[in-house]
Order: sequence, then structure tokens, then C-alpha cells
Amino acid sequence: MMEELQEREAPLGEIAENMGIEQADQELQELEESLSKIQVTTSQITLCVDKPEINLSEFSSSYTENTPKEKLLLSFAENFRYQYCHLYQDRKPLFLNPMNECGVEKFVSTTLRPTLLPYTEMYSWDGCASFVSDYLRMVPLDPPIDPVSGAASEKNAPQRKYAVKPARDLRSGFELQQLERKEAEVLAAHEKKRLETEKLEAERQQPPPDPLLGLRVHCWVLVLAGRREVPENFYIDPLSGRSFGTKDESFLGIESIWNHQNYWVNMQNCRYGCKELTFDLGDPVKWEFLLFGTGKPLLLIPDMEEIDDEEEKEEPKVFDMPPSWVEKIEISPKDMETRCPGGRKVVQYRKAKLEKFAPYLIRGGLVTRLTTFRDIECTKVLEVKEYFQHRQDHLEKRELNKGSGVTVEHFGPGRSHALKSHRYLIPVPETERQMDFYSEARADGLARRVETPSEMTETFENRTDFLYYRHVLFGKRLKKLAPANSNDPVTRSILKITECFHRNREKIANEDVAKKVFLISELRIQLTYHREDDLIVPSWREFVKPPTSEDKRDQSVIYTPDMATTFQVNPTEKHSKNLFLYETLISLLKEEAQAKQQVKESEIEVREILSQRNQEEIVSELTISVYDTARNEKARTHREEMEREEYEERLRQAEKELDFLAPFLTRMGEPENLSRQMALQLREECLTDLKQRLIDKANLIQARFEKETQELQKKQQWYQQNQMSMTKEDEDAYLSYCSDTMFRIHILELRLNRHKEQAPQKYLALEEKLRRDPRLIEHLQLW
Repeated sequence: MMEELQEREAPLGEIAENMGIEQADQELQELEESLSKIQVTTSQITLCVDKPEINLSEFSSSYTENTPKEKLLLSFAENFRYQYCHLYQDRKPLFLNPMNECGVEKFVSTTLRPTLLPYTEMYSWDGCASFVSDYLRMVPLDPPIDPVSGAASEKNAPQRKYAVKPARDLRSGFELQQLERKEAEVLAAHEKKRLETEKLEAERQQPPPDPLLGLRVHCWVLVLAGRREVPENFYIDPLSGRSFGTKDESFLGIESIWNHQNYWVNMQNCRYGCKELTFDLGDPVKWEFLLFGTGKPLLLIPDMEEIDDEEEKEEPKVFDMPPSWVEKIEISPKDMETRCPGGRKVVQYRKAKLEKFAPYLIRGGLVTRLTTFRDIECTKVLEVKEYFQHRQDHLEKRELNKGSGVTVEHFGPGRSHALKSHRYLIPVPETERQMDFYSEARADGLARRVETPSEMTETFENRTDFLYYRHVLFGKRLKKLAPANSNDPVTRSILKITECFHRNREKIANEDVAKKVFLISELRIQLTYHREDDLIVPSWREFVKPPTSEDKRDQSVIYTPDMATTFQVNPTEKHSKNLFLYETLISLLKEEAQAKQQVKESEIEVREILSQRNQEEIVSELTISVYDTARNEKARTHREEMEREEYEERLRQAEKELDFLAPFLTRMGEPENLSRQMALQLREECLTDLKQRLIDKANLIQARFEKETQELQKKQQWYQQNQMSMTKEDEDAYLSYCSDTMFRIHILELRLNRHKEQAPQKYLALEEKLRRDPRLIEHLQLW
């Protein structure tokens, strides 16, 4: 029985063993089938533009081929990709090794090469982001999921004490109630229709639902806090240059992060966006790294004491990131200035369009134009804002409202008349306008001038006479006869001038004028004084101007006591004497004439500013730095002039170094070898020629000296003969002639004496030069 049982157990064991082998084979086959279903495709960036043909010979070898270390890195990345796709089949493939412009696979981290540029603008993140956003042009990915009015209310009229009683209303109250109900229904229907129209317009302006919401892929720049005084983490959009917080709702998720040292995959749940993400790249649970020990930050554990340096152990580096294959970034000053491709860039927004231009590209110095529209189709312009640079008229900004037609221009400091801004409808005089000025740069302290066809208001700051306000009321234009070719504008008649003053604490309130009103058309002058701190009513005084005399030579002023009216708050004070009132009236008349002159000067200044602005808009010249030799015509002309002078100086030096024996050798037939007799003859001829030229020059100077002396003697004899009959003009002419002639005689005498002193020296110098000449030295060394 035992043997039978053993015989039966043996086949059962073999069957179980065979079943285990078959089950293992089946599981292995299922694993192979599941792995074969995983399709891994290389993610590439495909742009919606035709790629131009690339000449590979223009690129260095790092662009067209991979080094052994780069190939090893690509194999690591491919292994990492297989594991990631097997473990996370529901996530998108990683963006690891795209193709470069030469069609060669490159790891994304090796495309980054930290470079320090010699521009201060690149030292801050906002300046660098602004430059990059201006240089980039938005091209959508294909496919986009792959990385590669109100009614005015009338005021009630004031009720009169006595009024005509209206007729009795005999209409039925029920009919009136029904009529009001119908009117209310009509108004409600109109209001409902208006609300529906506004709702439809709002829905029409709403963007259509995005079928790819949450599937689109975009690359952003992440700046981590800690270094260079960055307080917190934030994102930068490279296309717009704007920064966003890490908790912004626009971000739906993060797949991976990389820099020039390593590559990290986000392992956190992005179901609720990026608000709860932590950017501790040293935590392998939340961020899976590709390379071990290469640029991997330390794990940030809160409330953990610092570890001593002795206890810290450096982790071994298994593999270093290969150096970047791209060339060093070099940005020339011209490219830095041009910024945008081709010098211009257009960015379309919702109901707005932004245009950027490089400096000096547009003749008028335009660098930015922002146009806003009323509709989504961007056909009805609402407002245009233009920004300028390098203009000689210091214009910085211009705003044009198409609806109201108002134009506002803003100017920088340094402009004539210290103009700061100008708001106007049309650039012609005597229309509505507002001018703001840099008051600290003007002698009169003018800060603002507001003008209408009939009024002008000026505001002042920090004046020594405490004036801060002047209002002028104009009348009809005076009819004045003037020549047809006269350019003087016909001034407007002035009806009233009002001036207000700040409090002068050095005077008492009853003597400190707060307001002056020159009623020119009514021949009256009103004065209002400042009030004391404990009073509520100020003192005032009014003068009646005396009649003007028909005789313009008569400047006397006739004063009578009834020409002045005074109100004093304190009745106990003494009344002013007539002499004081007379002197005050005389002073006010002078101030009125001065105020009228200042108003005319203001009108002239407005005309000058408008004329100057029209001329500047026609010419629109730009300011060019003296260091910009490419654009500065004066600097280029100066450089060319210096180069020309240097060339001429070299020619003169070359002429000086010419052979002085050439004319004498030509006479002798230009012999190749000179004998002693020929050398002595050359020496004799050279010295004789120099001697003769020195004598001729001395004779020439002597002849000119004698000629001037003889002419002076003749002029003196003529003066002696005609001295009694000469006029004052003749005497002045004679003295002037004598002075000039004596000056020339003196100069000739000095030149002759100097020539006599230098002639022996020149003779000896030539003799010494002949002795040292290499062609004559062997024949004249014993001479």
C-alpha cells in the first residue's frame, strides 16, 4: 500500500510542478504582451511654419553629433522614460530629448548654457524677461497638446411765493391709473429688452469653450526663492515677461522641471491645480530626479537644527551632466537696442493692440503704441497711446481719445518754456486747452494754464509775491487796423482780471491782500483782505477808476473821496486817510497795467508754443548721443576729418623724408657710385644753393620792409600838406593806416632779424647732414 501511495504521489508532484511552470510561462507572456502595448514616441516641437533648408556645414560638430557622454546620457533618459511610462501609463510622455535644428537628439538640460552678458538690464529678472519677451514671437504648437449709459436727473425748479393756480384736472383717476400701468409695462419691457441685449453682447464677447482645456502644454520659467534675495517662488511667462505667483489659478499642473544640472518629474497630485505644490526638489517622494547627486538640492525639513560640517558627508556623484552643446550667447549692442525681430513687434490682446518699435526705427522716435478698441473685432478705435524716445522736443507720451477728440502730450524736463503736458482739442490759439509746466524751472512759477475762447486761468507755485491764482475774462476781439503783411495777432479785449494771494504772515490781516479784482470794463478795482483767525468776515475796499484824459501827455490822476469805498471788520480802527487811499489807487493802476501786460505775454507765449509744436511735428528731429558713431553725423564727420588730417600729416612727414640730393644727382646723370670729386661737387652745390636761397629770402624781406617804409613816408608827407583841411574821418583813417603800416614794418623787421640769426644755423645743419649722409660720408669724413 505504501509503495502504491508513493507511486501515486510522484505523478501528482510532477503535475503540480508542470502546472507551476505553465503558470509562470503564462504570466511572463502576459507581461510581455502588456509591455508590448506600451508605445513610447519621442516628443518633438512641430511649428506651423515650413522649416527652411539648413546647411549643416555652418554648424559646429556639437550641433551635428553627440559625444560618448551625451550618448550615455540619452540612454539613461530612455531607460528613465521606459520606467516612467510603465509605472504611470495615464500621464503624458516626458519631454526629455527633443531634436535640435540639425535633427540630432539632445537632452533638454544640455540646451541650457548659463551666460553672463555685459548689460546691466540682464542682471535682474524683470529686465531679462522683458528682453526675451520682446525678442520671442508667439507661434502655437501643432498639436497644442504636445510640447514640442444712465439718465440725467433734473433738479426741481425753485418754488415761487406767488404763482398762478393751475386748472383743475377733470380726468378720471381710474383712467390715469390704467395709463400709468401701461407706461410702467412699456418701460419694463424696454428694460427687459435692454438687459437681454447686454447679456447677449456679454455672451458674444465671451471666448468659446476650449476643447483642449487642461491639455495644452506651455513652458514657463520657475524662479526658486533663496538666492539673490528672492523672497518667494514665482513663475515667469517668457512670451509676455510677466510674473505670476505659484498659487495662481491659471496653472493647472506641472509635468517636469529641469535646469542645466538635472531633470525632475513632479510626483504630486495636480487635481486641484498648483496651489498645494511644494517645490522642495530635494524630496524624492514629491520630485523624482533623473541623475543622482548632480545639482540635487537638500531636503528641506522644518524645525531641523543645522548639522555640523564634520558630520556632513558629500554624496558620491555617479554621473555628471555633459557640458552644453550650444554656443555661447552673444548679443551685440545693435541687437540689444533692436530687441524685436526686424525692429518691430505687434501683440494682439482682447480689444487692444500693442506695437513695439526699436529706437530710431521710426522717424518720429516712436517706440510703443497701444491702441484700444470698443469692439472685439478691433475695428472701432477708442484710444491711442504713443510713447517716444530720443526726441529733441522732449516729447515722451501722447494720448489721443477718438471719442472726445482730446489729445494729451507729456514732455520731459529741459524743454523751452518748461512745458510739462499739453491737453487740447485742436492745436490753434484761443481754443480749449490745458498746459502744465515745471514750475520750479520757470521764473514766474507758473504751474498750470487753462484756456477757453473767453477765459484763461493760471496757477502759480512758490512765488515771492504770494500770487497763486489769476483768472482772466476776455471780451470780443478788438477791430484794429494793421498792414496786410503784419504778423502781429489782434489781441482780445480784457474785461476782468482776478488775482488771489496766499497769506503773508509778516503783515497783519487787514493789510494783506487776499484777492484783487480788476473790473476793466466797469472801471472799478476791488480788494479783499485776509481775515484774522478769530473772524469770519474779511475787510474789503473798492475803488472807482478816474476818467482818462484825452491828452496822452497828461498823466495826472484826479482823486475824490467818493472814489473809494471801505469796509472794516473792526469798527474801532481808524479810517484810512485820503492820501493813503490816493497812493493805493495809483499803485493799483500800475498793477492793473502790469497784469494786462502779463496777460498779453501769456497769450503770446501760447502762440509761440503752438507754433513751435507745429514746427517740431513737421521736422521731428531725434537726439543722437556723441558716443553713437553709427548715427551721429557730426561725430562721424569729426572722425573722418581727424583721419584725413592724420593722412595728410603722414604725407607731410613722407615729403620731409624725401632725398634732398635728388635734384643735384639728376644734374649729374644719377651716377651709381660717387667719386670724391663728385661728392665734393655735390656738397658745394648744395651749400651754394642753400646760401643763395637764404640771401634771396633776406633780400625779399628787406625789399618789403623798404616798400612799407617808403609808403609810410609818402603818407606822412601827404598828411603834413593836408593837415589843416582834413576832417575828423580823414584823421581817423590816417591814424589807422599808420598803425597798420607800423605793425607790418615791425613784423618785417622781426622776421629779418630772426632770419639773420637762423641762416648760419641752417647752413651748419645742412653741412652736418651732408657729412652724415651714407653716400658722402666716406668722401667727406676727412674734410
